[in-house]
Amino acid sequence: MDQEKLSPSQLIYAYSNGYLPMAEDEEDGSEIYWHRPEMRGVIPIESFHISKNLQRLWRKHNYQLKINIDFRGVVLACASRERTWINDEIVDAYTELSEMGYALSFEVWKKDQLVGGLYGIAIEKAFFGESMFSIETNTSKLALVHLVEFMKANDFRLLDTQYLNPHLLQFGAIEISDEKYMTQLKEALAKSL
Repeated sequence: MDQEKLSPSQLIYAYSNGYLPMAEDEEDGSEIYWHRPEMRGVIPIESFHISKNLQRLWRKHNYQLKINIDFRGVVLACASRERTWINDEIVDAYTELSEMGYALSFEVWKKDQLVGGLYGIAIEKAFFGESMFSIETNTSKLALVHLVEFMKANDFRLLDTQYLNPHLLQFGAIEISDEKYMTQLKEALAKSL
């Protein structure tokens, strides 16, 4: 893929073919690289696991769970860390995708303050998770449960986490080969046809 400015159609094409973009760093004008991992992190929806403590928090939390109230705010909060692959070009492109209905943010609010969330791309019955953040303890986890509940209610088939990390292992995340991932992706993209 060439290095022109990210466009919604380019992003949809890339995700639909197993690629994802990352900036070299957060500096404006930083080069965008296209990744297609040999081993892909996914969370099988049917075996999504939450701890007993998180189950209690999910049932009794004092937060408001919302979708796409402040998409750009979620992306910026995810980028607000010491090192990030999220630069201004990525923020703008994903915000445009959100306005078109292809990018979603799952948000945790406390009164009028955004305190946790995650965002990603939704194409047909696949959700491609990009990043998450917490301002208050466990709010990114609540956002993830919120996402999975949404996915179950809407018959989604694939939750792509890109890479596997210790944080995601606790939810039942696994690593699969690119070949297996592409099979699952094609099935998820064909679900609404």
